[in-house]
Amino acid sequence: MRLPAILSGLIKRRQPSAIETKALSSITENRGGWFRLFESFPGAWQTNVVVDRNLVLSYHAVYACMTLIASDISKLRVKLMRREENGIWAEFKNAAYDPVLRRPNPIQNRVQFWEGWMLSKLIRGNTYVLKGRDSRGVVNRLYVLDPTRVTPMIADDGSVFYELSADNVAGLTQDVIVPAREIIHDRMNCMFHPLVGVSPIFAAGVAATQGLRIQNNSAWFFGNRSQPGGVLTAPGAISNETAARLKENWDNSFTGENSGKVAVLGDGLKYEQMMLTAEESQLIEQLKWTSEVVCSVFHVPPYKAGVGVMPSNSNIQSLNIEYYSQCLQSLIEAAEICLDEGLEMGPDIGTEFDVDNLLRMDTVTMVTAEKEAVGAGIKSPNEARRRFDLPPVDGGDTPYLQQQNFSLAALAKRDSQPDPFNVAPTQQEAAPPPAEPEGGATKHALPKPRYRIPCDRKVFAAEETTASGDLIKALLSNTISYEQFKASWSGLQTSRAEFEMGAA
Repeated sequence: MRLPAILSGLIKRRQPSAIETKALSSITENRGGWFRLFESFPGAWQTNVVVDRNLVLSYHAVYACMTLIASDISKLRVKLMRREENGIWAEFKNAAYDPVLRRPNPIQNRVQFWEGWMLSKLIRGNTYVLKGRDSRGVVNRLYVLDPTRVTPMIADDGSVFYELSADNVAGLTQDVIVPAREIIHDRMNCMFHPLVGVSPIFAAGVAATQGLRIQNNSAWFFGNRSQPGGVLTAPGAISNETAARLKENWDNSFTGENSGKVAVLGDGLKYEQMMLTAEESQLIEQLKWTSEVVCSVFHVPPYKAGVGVMPSNSNIQSLNIEYYSQCLQSLIEAAEICLDEGLEMGPDIGTEFDVDNLLRMDTVTMVTAEKEAVGAGIKSPNEARRRFDLPPVDGGDTPYLQQQNFSLAALAKRDSQPDPFNVAPTQQEAAPPPAEPEGGATKHALPKPRYRIPCDRKVFAAEETTASGDLIKALLSNTISYEQFKASWSGLQTSRAEFEMGAA
């Protein structure tokens, strides 16, 4: 048997010895025991309540939930991340991984590939992705397989294999068994076997079936011009032949397109309505309830699937975060781990979905958040501009803080002093006098030392004169209050050269 081209070079064919032969069995055979019959509720198969998976997919709430989840995840860009020496993960480019992340296979782009991945997982509970490798053994193609054509197999020593049926799309021209290292298997809700996921349709099937029956009944009702069914009664006994003739005549003359015509009854015949109207059967309420049940199974907020009203909360970000945390996050995290292991990445390299577009805030909130991040020194201006797709500016790569903010180290140094809140500021050392020029030039007067006192968000700067210096020392030693200082200072009538006031 000739191996498919996609697997050529990966599996070497040779005749195994009796010791090397492994007995493979499907997962149902491996577990043994009674055959499991999966029902929507106990006794469903006995009462002929059958959940048709393909029919359930046509129910609007099921279709809306699955396509919403798949489209929201598929629109997220997959980033290749690397852990730097400082422990921070940063995006980078790598020639071995970038091509397959950007274009998984020749017939699907990135969005189509991830839609197929998620829909397979939601519909069948399992996603099987076949790896394709180049001559170096590097994964350069990924194909999402039809889950109905893949069977997990377990060997007698516990190793896992997968039996793949022929699939021309994935390059499989015949049935083949491959080891687990050649398959990326993403599964959800493994209730009965660790290798078998269970779809949400398992829990939503009855509600979806009920909703479809309500819709079909409503379609028949409106097809009959909104006329409910009934019964013809006679005052006395009639033969079976007469009853059959009356029924046939009534069906031909007053149902379907003829519904609503005037019927003339004789011999005491009387028409009585039997079928409940839509209002009496609470059709709208029942249909809404089935849709809400389906949304709860998929963990989708009902308003996102067109069921119910939009919440009054105007904060779009908080609504998206709720949707992300309760519905999408587990699917995204599982896909990232499966992709990392499938592409055989090291411990310091991984993939990550870019969720910024999913959690995008409204413009006003985003501007406020970026402004506060830049003002607090968390981000640089260019990092904030990048969120708005704006080019960088000169000098914008450094975070900024205002001058009056002190570092923790500076505050700790201050607090280590015996009396940290009663320390006079150090006088600035007088600048050395300039050298006296030759020829006996006039000496320059030495500048007097000045005090700078922060008080009430102002800075006082004064020359060390007799009156002003004593007044400043009294203020610094808490001998006088700030109000007394200002009153006394004004009485000194110092010149502007001796007294300056400015913002800190």
